[in-house]
Amino acid sequence: MARQSMHNRRAGRGSTSTGASWISYSDMMAALVLMFVLILSVALHSYMTQLEQKSQELDEQRSLVIAKEAEVNQIIIQLDEKQAVLDAQNVALILAQNDLTAAQEELNKAQIILTSQQSELDKANTALASREQQLIILQGEVASKQLALDAATEVLNSQKEAMAAQAKKIDDIVGMRTQIVSDLSQTLSRSGLRATVDPTNGDIVLESAVFFAFNSSQLSPEGQALLDRFLPAYMSVLLSPEYRDYLGEIIIEGHTDSVGEYMTNLELSQARAQTVVRYCLTTTALNARQRELLRTLIVPKGKSYTDPVYNADGTINDEQSRRVEFKFSLRDSEMITEMNRILQNMETE
Repeated sequence: MARQSMHNRRAGRGSTSTGASWISYSDMMAALVLMFVLILSVALHSYMTQLEQKSQELDEQRSLVIAKEAEVNQIIIQLDEKQAVLDAQNVALILAQNDLTAAQEELNKAQIILTSQQSELDKANTALASREQQLIILQGEVASKQLALDAATEVLNSQKEAMAAQAKKIDDIVGMRTQIVSDLSQTLSRSGLRATVDPTNGDIVLESAVFFAFNSSQLSPEGQALLDRFLPAYMSVLLSPEYRDYLGEIIIEGHTDSVGEYMTNLELSQARAQTVVRYCLTTTALNARQRELLRTLIVPKGKSYTDPVYNADGTINDEQSRRVEFKFSLRDSEMITEMNRILQNMETE
């Protein structure tokens, strides 16, 4: 239509050749356009074909990428698992390293102790070697002393024989105390005196209350009367010709109760013992010969409250603790006791 309008306008202007030229030109242009369209169609078809191929290739590559991503994800999972195992191994390795460090420290300490012990062992070995040398020397000395011991044994055997000959005499002397105790008990009993005689040693206990008032050392009239009855009977046994040569001491012991201070009671007990001794040496109940012999034997001793008398329940009986005791010892009694001990040791050997 456009070309027709254009042709009509040109025809109206009145040029026939010019109109023919324009017809040729428009045909040529139409042919060019058609050719361009064909080329474009071919190019578009080729492009679409290539695009389809590229899309197919791209889909294939996308599938490959997805597969690779799956593989990569699987590899990542495996790597994560291996990393967890590796982390656990690292932790175990750190713990093992700590244990190894601690063990190394303990080993170092043990090495120090071992070194010290080795040093002590070396010292001990040195000391042992020295002692072994000393032992050899001592063995020689023992052998020498054994010879001396054998010689001394022979001397001792001879001495034993000599001492055995004296044993009977000693037994007779020791038995003298038993005989004196028996005679004292019988004599005091015959005299009507109520005095307790210890059967083992002959000690005689007289109540201090009879002799002295509380906290006093002055001899009471009752005490003087009792001594006047007791002393002749007591001294008739001890100072008899049968026993006086064996007599060592006649001891007057004063005892107090537990009331008061020790030193005060010691002075009181000593004063009471001296009062009794003084009376024994001046009383006319004994003859001059007995007083003279008694003066060489009698000894006062104050004991304070060191030797109290106990009740059955373990408490102290203060009344009975206030007392005067008459004791005697035989001459050389300590020597006799020691000789008996030596004889007993010899018998056990």
